[in-house]
Amino acid sequence: MKLKQLSIFLENAPDRLYDATFALGAAGINLRSLSICDTFEFGVLRILVSDLVKARRVLMEKQLPARVDDVVAAEVDDTPGSLASLLSLFKGSQININYMYALAGTGGTVSKAVMVFRFSDNDRAVEILRNNNVKLLDAADFGIIEGVK
Repeated sequence: MKLKQLSIFLENAPDRLYDATFALGAAGINLRSLSICDTFEFGVLRILVSDLVKARRVLMEKQLPARVDDVVAAEVDDTPGSLASLLSLFKGSQININYMYALAGTGGTVSKAVMVFRFSDNDRAVEILRNNNVKLLDAADFGIIEGVK
């Protein structure tokens, strides 16, 4: 149960984030989640979008480099300690969490949060999460169109 996430590499300069988000919005693409991190020279905008194929086309037209990464979205209780409890499932597994970001107050109720993960081994991570009855979200949960156009 993996999702396709776009990682867009943006020059760390005025208006670059605006340019990317404006182009996607103008094309009718909804951002379903967003995380951005930066270094001195560039930033990485990580997004789940309503239409991946269309978003990639728009970004290519704007000459914004992007790649598609598989990520895993897990629902957790929005309470203190829930993240640590979830992370404890990976103790001793040799699976690294490359990065993660949260969407609080989502997942159908405000008592739930969603953690989006990029694991060193997404398939094994999904297996561990499923074996521990963790709810994983799919494209439909995010309103994402799947398939090639």
